[in-house]
Formats: sequence, C-alpha cells, structure tokens
Amino acid sequence: MFSLKKLHTIGRTYRHFRRYQQILSVLIKYGFSDILQQLRLYQALKGRIRSSPKQKDVIQLTRYERIRLALEELGPTFIKLGQLLSTRPDLVPPSLAQELSKLQDKVPPFSFEQVREIIEGDLNQPLDKVFSEFDPRPIAAASLGQVHRARLKNGQEVAVKVQRPNIRRTIEVDLEIMLYLATLLQRHVVEAEYYNPVGIVKEFSKTIVKELDYILEAANVERFARNFKNDPTIHVPQTYREYTTERVLVMEYIRGIKISEIDRLKKEGYDCHLLARQGANLILKQIFEFNFFHGDPHPGNIFVLPGNVICFLDYGMMGRIDEETKEILALFVRSFVERDVGETTRWLLKLYPADKVEMRELKLDVWELIDQYHGVPLKQIELRRLFRQALYIVEKHRLRVPPDLFLLNKALVALEGLGKSLDPDFDAISAIEPFIKRLIAQKYSPWAVAQKWHRGVENLMRIFQILPQEFQEIITLLKKGEINVKLEHIKLDLLIAKLDRISNRLAFAIIAAALIVGSALITIANIPPFILGIPVIGFLGFLIAGFMGLWLLIAIFRSGKF
Repeated sequence: MFSLKKLHTIGRTYRHFRRYQQILSVLIKYGFSDILQQLRLYQALKGRIRSSPKQKDVIQLTRYERIRLALEELGPTFIKLGQLLSTRPDLVPPSLAQELSKLQDKVPPFSFEQVREIIEGDLNQPLDKVFSEFDPRPIAAASLGQVHRARLKNGQEVAVKVQRPNIRRTIEVDLEIMLYLATLLQRHVVEAEYYNPVGIVKEFSKTIVKELDYILEAANVERFARNFKNDPTIHVPQTYREYTTERVLVMEYIRGIKISEIDRLKKEGYDCHLLARQGANLILKQIFEFNFFHGDPHPGNIFVLPGNVICFLDYGMMGRIDEETKEILALFVRSFVERDVGETTRWLLKLYPADKVEMRELKLDVWELIDQYHGVPLKQIELRRLFRQALYIVEKHRLRVPPDLFLLNKALVALEGLGKSLDPDFDAISAIEPFIKRLIAQKYSPWAVAQKWHRGVENLMRIFQILPQEFQEIITLLKKGEINVKLEHIKLDLLIAKLDRISNRLAFAIIAAALIVGSALITIANIPPFILGIPVIGFLGFLIAGFMGLWLLIAIFRSGKF
C-alpha cells in the first residue's frame, strides 16, 4: 500500500508543486474557484496559477458534469478515482456516481522500448526467450496499462497486459495532493463532513493498489474459470502464471466478436435471441449461485465465440454478495411485486441501512414508487429506470449503499441493456424471476429451516456451556475489584479539538487584556525609562497587546465564524 503523507507545505518538492499548480488550474478552469476560496488556496496561489476564463459550454454544464470533465483532464489517478466513486454512492451522491460512470479512459500508449524494459525486468529474461512473436503496437491503451498481442514459444497466441512505467510514483504523488486537499475540504467545508473526503482518499488508495497488482486479477480469472468449468455456454481465458507478475499479465488472446456488434453477429449467423438468454443467465448465475460476479460487464468486455459461446474480459473489478444479502434482496423483490409497503420499506432498510431516518416520509416515497408500477406487466418494467428511482430515494433519505450492492445493481442494469440490444423482446424481470423464486424456496425449505435450527441449538448449547465459567470469572474479578468499564465517545476528538481552539483563543484574549491593563497601570504610575514622556514598558505592552488583538481578529474573520 502507498505511504500517504500530508503535504504540510504546497511546494514539498518541485515536482509536487508543478503538479499542484496543474490540479488547481484545472479546477479553476471548470468553475471550482469558489471551493478553492473556501479552502484558503485561491488567494494564496492566485498569481501563480494560470486562470482561464470560463467558456460558454463549460458554464452551461451541470456541476457534476464539470467534475467529470475535470477528472478526465487531470489524468490516470483522477480518472480511476472517478471510476471508483461511480461504483460507490455510499461515498458520494448517487446522481454524481451516475455521472462519473461516463468517464472516458483515453490516454496515449507508451513506447515499445518501455514495454520491453518492464517485461524483461519482471521476468528476468529477454523478450524473445519468452515470446516467438510480439506486436509492438498496442491493441488497447488505458490509464494504468496497455495490451499487446503476442505468441508464446509453444505457439499459443496471448494478450500481454503491461503496466505503465512509473505509474505507481505518479499515483503516489497525486494521492498525497488529494489527501492534502481532502483534509482542507473536511476542515473548512461543513457539507463535506458528511461524505468524509479524507476517508474517500484512503479507501481509494486501497482499491487502486489492488488494481495495480495483476497477480490478483489472474486469481480472479482462475476463480471465475472454476465456477464455470462445466458450462459449455461460456469460455474463460486461460492465464499463464509463470509469466505473470504485479506489472505483467499474460493470458489467452480471445478472437471473437464484441457482443455490441449486432449486425456483424447476425451477418455471421449467430443466434441473437439465444445469446440474450445465455448472457443474462450467465450474469445471474454469477450473482445468485456463485456470489462472485463481473463488476463491469459492459458490451466492450463481452465477446461472442463460435457456437454462441460467451467470453468475459477484464477481471480487475469483481463484485461479491453474501447469502444473507441475497435472501434480503429476494424478499425485497417479492414484497415490491406484492405491493406491501411496510415489508418493502423494511427490506429496503436492510439493504441500505441508515443511522437515522424519518420512517413516515420513507414509507410515503416507497408507496409512491410502488404505485407507479401498479398494474404494469413485468416485461414492461425497466430495471434501469427502477434502480434510478430507488437511488433517488436512497439519496434523499441518506441511506448507505454497500459498494458491492451498487456493483450488483450495475451488473443487473447491464444485463437488461445487453439483453434488449440482442433481442428487443427480452424481458429482464422474467429472466431474474426464477432465481428469486429459487432463493425464497431454498430459504424456507425444510432442509434450510432444519439447518438454521441446528445451528441455533448448537450456539445455545455453547452459550450454556461457557456461562458458568464466565459468571465465575466475573464474580472473581468483582471480589478483587478489577472490573474495568470502557466508555467510547463517538467523535469526541472533534469536540476536544474545537474546545482546544476555543480555550486557546480565550487565553490569548485574556493575555492581551492583561497586557492592556498592566500597561495602563505602568503608564499612569510613570515608571521609567521614558520615550517622548511615555513609559517604555507601558508602550511596549500596548504595542504587543495591539498585535495580539489584531492577530485574533484576523483569525476569527478567516474562520468565517463570527
């Protein structure tokens, strides 16, 4: 994991300073100088930052659209941050998450000489000792790496994914600056406290470290392959562990047709209706049977092979769902279809918990949502629209969205889009229905109930076994007077920090007032030495008190709290 250090000064290094200038310039370009002013940065660096006037097309954009464009211009680290946040409406408003899902990851490729250097350095052998052929032109380039087509010595055609040179150092510098800006944001902008920007940066650092490790991606591919090893409708690319490192991933090269190329699929004789059903079934199996699913199943990541076989690519982002969440999801869908407002609200809060919520208002919003679909045939319900409306309720009532649950929503919406593009009559709800019914049937099956009772009895027996010993230990500690009570105060450190600031200012004001009173007494008593007939000590006391009072006033006005 990266070692994040706070930038206590803007120009900690020359490289940081130049990057800092660039970041602030882009923020000003897209109309965020108001935030920089709140962070006390705009005035301090005004003369050093290139300020570009707002263009008409920028002014007409929404704030969330300008955030997306700024992230795209700032490069790989910020693009990846936006992509992470697009899957985390628990960290940012869901409407912003939706906008960030449009981020374009377009960057120029790096040179073949650099590719060769990285591969040979990681594999400790010359390129031509591993590959009989290697295309120097990349077939795809992204913010973290690029992909080349090659052929192993055994004749197997492979795709070689190579990480960008020095990308770790670039990301580390950007993360340090992000952390500094997030700290200022949390300190000076009241609205930012709810979204915890410092926590977002730290969470992002953990995520991007995983994405920079191609060994983890290879493990995802292998687990995916194990799940579908007996399914003839899917092909999972083979990975070559002996040639895979943190910065190099070698896997089977897939020759197929993108599932979004409908006309080509039809022209070459593929059955689009069958592909729609099989693709949906594969995504639903990942979610409801294996609890491990592709987190980004957009059309560019899905290929069709001869025999109507489907192949998923890019296993860097994977989602997970536990058994309890699956059961709650199934019960939520059932209560929604049955128009039971109370039960729908109950299961909604199980899926999207909240510290505090106004139940009456939430139930009214859920009721309104259910009424919109009353009498509507299931095949006419659009998942994309339904999820968008549900996320509006989540955002309005400040419910928390678990990250994997949002990835699940994203996968289901992709399923619907994929199915309808292949078959206009595709019904996503009908495809999901058997899996939901199976889940509910399993939950209430005699075997499942018996298992739960068995586990419950086991736990109860375990408690009865340890209770006498626990009571004996408590009584012994009571006799010795060694029982300690631990109290944990939530956010007490913030209160202490504010009290410290208040007490420091109060002490400062008392000292200044004491200097004024003391200096006045010295002046009245005419205690020598004198300058122009005024006691020197008294004059100095007034001068120091004046400076202290001025400094205190400036601090109060700068805080904006007066």
